[in-house]
Amino acid sequence: MLSQISRLGLGSTTTRPTLQLLKNSTPQLRTFIKTIPQPPGHIVGTVNEAYVPPPSSKTHGSYHWTSERVVAIAMSPLMLTPFITGTAYPIADAMMGTLLLYHCYAGFQSCIIDYIPLRVYGVWHKVAMGVLTFGTLVAGYGVYEIENSEKEGFVGLAKKIWNA
Repeated sequence: MLSQISRLGLGSTTTRPTLQLLKNSTPQLRTFIKTIPQPPGHIVGTVNEAYVPPPSSKTHGSYHWTSERVVAIAMSPLMLTPFITGTAYPIADAMMGTLLLYHCYAGFQSCIIDYIPLRVYGVWHKVAMGVLTFGTLVAGYGVYEIENSEKEGFVGLAKKIWNA
């Protein structure tokens, strides 16, 4: 069995130089993005010291999670209403655009908080949050333009995409 694998070249070490190249290039990538040095094991202080939790905030706790769920659930009937009734309601369409914008903002904000944490990346976290806020404002202007330029707003845009 081993001889068959070696004859086919499956047991060769051609992938090892590639892995070594990846290992060697990682420190170069990390020097480009400056991070805040972390203690070993991310343990601050000694093992015998009491844990100091971060300050609590109602807007970033259960209320934040609940508001995301309420928005996600509220979007379903707003999306289906024009297709069931056959007409577009401007208020429902505007609410859908607003909720969709908030839903996207909250989702990307969670990704930034999880994958670019402030305690590790410092200023890069703030830059990412600033880019997200700027992008949300630009997208908000785009939502406004769609609502004003399309005959039926988002519903009209969805119909055009569906029929294309």
